[in-house]
Amino acid sequence: MHLLIRNAGLSLLALAISYGLHAQTLETRIGPITMDGELPAHSEIAKLYGELDFQQATQSFLWALPLVSYAQWQDEFSTKLGARSGDLMVLNSYEDKLGVITANATTPYILGFVDLNETGPLVIELPPGPTAGGIGDFWQRAIIDMGQTGPDQGKGGKYLVLPPGHKPPADAGQYYLAKSETMNVLVGFRVLDPDPAKGKALVEQFRMYPYAQRANPGKTRLLSPGGKPWSGTHPRGIAYWERLHGIIQKEPVNERDRFYMAMLASLGIEKDKPFNPNEHQRQALEQGAQMGELIAKANAFAKRFPQAQYWPDRQWDTVLNIAEPSQRVTYYDQLWERSAWFYEAVTNTKGMVSKTPGLGQTYLGAYTDHKGQWLDGGQNYTLHVGANPPARQFWSLTVYDIESRCLIDNPQRKADLSSRQDLKKNPDGSIDLYFGPHAPKDFESNWVQTLPGKHWFSYFRLYAPTEAYFDKSWKLDVITPAP
Repeated sequence: MHLLIRNAGLSLLALAISYGLHAQTLETRIGPITMDGELPAHSEIAKLYGELDFQQATQSFLWALPLVSYAQWQDEFSTKLGARSGDLMVLNSYEDKLGVITANATTPYILGFVDLNETGPLVIELPPGPTAGGIGDFWQRAIIDMGQTGPDQGKGGKYLVLPPGHKPPADAGQYYLAKSETMNVLVGFRVLDPDPAKGKALVEQFRMYPYAQRANPGKTRLLSPGGKPWSGTHPRGIAYWERLHGIIQKEPVNERDRFYMAMLASLGIEKDKPFNPNEHQRQALEQGAQMGELIAKANAFAKRFPQAQYWPDRQWDTVLNIAEPSQRVTYYDQLWERSAWFYEAVTNTKGMVSKTPGLGQTYLGAYTDHKGQWLDGGQNYTLHVGANPPARQFWSLTVYDIESRCLIDNPQRKADLSSRQDLKKNPDGSIDLYFGPHAPKDFESNWVQTLPGKHWFSYFRLYAPTEAYFDKSWKLDVITPAP
């Protein structure tokens, strides 16, 4: 009798334990997960895979930012502006530059995309003169600088771009070699001469053609948007992934990216296969693109890199010095640094992260006022620029729309203030700059119009920065709400 009671008690205990195991829930970031002992219940498996796909899509969005950015820009040049591989687009006017992410409004841009699948090795003839530019692959890694910060040092010369896997030809010694890891490349430069006529003459001497046609090269086509609207801003939602899928078909897979390609394959994006995600994959891609962009905005406009803030007591970020032009440091590739820069901007060269006084450029970014509040287009602000800014060539302050990251599209048709303009100076040589919806009386020349209902950010560029910038003996004040 006692044995029967004992066995019955054990059975009830086992039943209670079993019931308890089945009834357990584990609190997680995505909500409670019903557990079956140490394992998730079968009813939770689909939820967990959904979370996995969402995480893969979010991380893949951030990883792909530089590639999608160039692919979008290339497509806009082709479909809206009629550019072919090897053409040069001359962006000179305010309207021309409205599509470029964080363009410099002071100097003209001369840019062209080249598909090395079509051309094979590519020859570039850069004329002598004051230029700054370079050649970059489609991950926006700098391949080689051209112009004043390149091996020609502003004296001009011939460059030879080699596609992946190509060996230098027998006559390689007469060229500056640029070995690309992608089949598509961007070739671009800016003319730094303030004389428009001299700049135009320099651009017309530039030549770009396939190496196979070097004995009788054709003339490089120079195009202009001519007022046509276009935009290099990243597409959103499924359009982002469609653009990514398209460019993946044209490019080799780098060894460093194979795990990301595995994530994409789980989401219906594969090389040599059509883009046809199922309903669950499409949902993950849409949600991942949304969250990815939110994280990209935080990563770009509220950087948490310890070296980002240039002066400890100033709200100015050294936006480019956090990212190596090669995107590679000793033990890893700079995933988050490059994601920050290539969400808010495009291109990178060694000259754009100058560490040599009197050479190249440097970029400082401000996204908030002195109290850390986002810059509001409906408010008025001032910025005091101390006397003798440390720039051997010139300095400029440019205002950008936070949503498009392009020049602010204001009725004033002006986004920049620079030392090349006739700005009103204070008696000590310093300058006060103004930003807001309405012009300050008597200081219209020192003002950029902002748009109520829109946030904005700014870049302060120094061309050929001098020692006072590097030793920080000169400081730029913060952007402050006007009284």
